[in-house]
Amino acid sequence: MKRHPPSPQPSPARAGEGSEFMPMKGLPTLKWNRFEIAFWLIPIAAFFLFPRYLTLGSQILIAGLFALSLDLILGYARIISLGHAAFFGLGAYTAGLLAKHGFGEPLSGLFAAAAVAAVAGWITSFLIVRGQDLTRLMVTLGIGLMLFETANQASSITGGVDGLSGVEMKKIFGVFGFGLDGKTAYLYSLAVLFIVFNATRALVRSPFGLSLRGIREGERRMPAIGASVRHKLVAVYTIGAGIAGIAGALLAQTTQFVGIDVFGFQRSAELMIMLVLGGTGYLYGGLIGAAVFMILQDYLANLNPVYWQFWLGLLLVLIVLFARGGLMGGFIALQHRLWRPSR
Repeated sequence: MKRHPPSPQPSPARAGEGSEFMPMKGLPTLKWNRFEIAFWLIPIAAFFLFPRYLTLGSQILIAGLFALSLDLILGYARIISLGHAAFFGLGAYTAGLLAKHGFGEPLSGLFAAAAVAAVAGWITSFLIVRGQDLTRLMVTLGIGLMLFETANQASSITGGVDGLSGVEMKKIFGVFGFGLDGKTAYLYSLAVLFIVFNATRALVRSPFGLSLRGIREGERRMPAIGASVRHKLVAVYTIGAGIAGIAGALLAQTTQFVGIDVFGFQRSAELMIMLVLGGTGYLYGGLIGAAVFMILQDYLANLNPVYWQFWLGLLLVLIVLFARGGLMGGFIALQHRLWRPSR
């Protein structure tokens, strides 16, 4: 009797494959599972359990959205960037300048910031997609530095090193105003993050998202099946820039101030750290990495304002050594072991 070889075991979910939390067979689906539902219940519960930390919470949500934008271009299209703060800063200044000059309606500010950042991303994408990893690092870093210096020199418009003040936001839908308690800012940031995340989740699970995964795994093979690699990279880079612009606009609107550091290299570097902590190519990795980074930063800085970076650096080393793919990669690998079907 002819023996058939054993069927291969399913591998942990990666970008565009099944669920972000559990491996699934077949094509990706938009159906939510219990782990994803539980994940989004956490920030809702935090609103009621930690009312004194809502300001920090809104900053975590904004950082998570910013990390999501980088994960889209790095984790799914393998475009390395050290100047992603350029689009974050453009979004922040767009929303801030609009509000300062009397156009402080929050939602229109978000759309305007996304449009400006997306246009900037589209213009610069033709330089980005032409090069390889090292070239992309240098070009993106150079773009960020140029915008930083431009904002510094145009102090009459941006406020220079003193920052852009006088940002006055109107009430959301004419009802919900931004107060000192941070409640409106938190719920507003959470709502925007949830909407953008779901749109991004649908995007990476679409045929376009699957083609991005193919480019990531074998860029030179994709033209053989008729896929335009350059056009898809330009598209995803433009979308990622637009999402970063939304994150920057959220920061400007919730803090009602825009500092020149929104263009700074440190912000791009911290963003990369968040993504390394959480794991690239999972979408949820950026959100988790942002939360872990900012909570640890706040906690360790209060413990020791001088040496807190040492412990954060140690955590990074441990993550790289023992959790392949960041926290999300380690979590999925653990789930794969626990839910591995028996032979």
